[in-house]
Amino acid sequence: MAQAALTIDGLSVDFEGFKAVNGVSMIVEDGELRVLLGANGAGKTTLMDLISGKTKSTGGRVFVHDTEITNWEEHKIARAGIGRKFQIPSVFKELTVRRNLEVASCKNPGVFANLGFGFSAKAKIDEVLELIGLTEEAGQVAAYLSHGQTQWLELGLLITQDPKIILLDEPTAGMTQAETHKTSLIVNNLKGRHTIIVVEHDMAFVREIAERITVLHLGQVLAEGSVAEIENDPKVRAAYLGSKGIT
Repeated sequence: MAQAALTIDGLSVDFEGFKAVNGVSMIVEDGELRVLLGANGAGKTTLMDLISGKTKSTGGRVFVHDTEITNWEEHKIARAGIGRKFQIPSVFKELTVRRNLEVASCKNPGVFANLGFGFSAKAKIDEVLELIGLTEEAGQVAAYLSHGQTQWLELGLLITQDPKIILLDEPTAGMTQAETHKTSLIVNNLKGRHTIIVVEHDMAFVREIAERITVLHLGQVLAEGSVAEIENDPKVRAAYLGSKGIT
C-alpha cells in the first residue's frame, strides 16, 4: 500500500476574518502527481504558501510522511524535503546552464551520496540536463535562454536538490504551445521519482499530466477525483469548468 507523502489535515488561514483556506484536508501519496484546480481566489496558491511555510496557518496541520511541519520556517520545510517552483523563475542569469545546476547541487552537500544511484555529481547533472531537455544548451549563459528554457532550468535546479515533494505553481505560464507540451513530458518523467503538486490553469496541460485532481472553491475542497470524475461533477461544472470540461 502506498504511503502518504503529504498529509494536510483541516488546514486553514484567516486574514482578518477572511478565510482564504478553510479546513482543507488532503492526502497525497508517495510518487503521486496531484493537480490543484480552481478559479482565481479559490485558495490554490495560498495552500501552496501554507505547505511551504511562506504563510503561517491559523488552524490545522501539515505532515511530510510522519513528520509534522506545521508553521515551520521556510528553510526548515525545504530541508524536510519540500521544494517549490514559483511562476517567476529565479536562476543565475550570468552563469551557464551547467554551472547553475552545479551551484544548486552544492546547497545540499550530501545529495548525490543520498540518491542511491552511485553516480558522480557530473553524471547526476548530465541526467538532470537530459531530463529538462537542455543538454545542448549546457554551456549557454542562462540570460540567453528562452522563457520556456528558463522555466525548465529552474525546475532542474529544484530536481538537483532532490526534494521529496515538488510544488509547481503554474509551470506553463507564458509558454508557447510547444513549450507547454514539452513541460508536460518533463513533468510526466518526474512522476514516481518525486511527489508532485501542480497548480495550473491550462486545461490542455492538466489533461496531459493529471492523475488525480483536487478542486478548490472559496478556500474549501469542492471535489476530488480523476479527470473524468472531475469533468462530470456537476458542482465543478457550475463553479469552475462550465460546459467545456477539461479541454
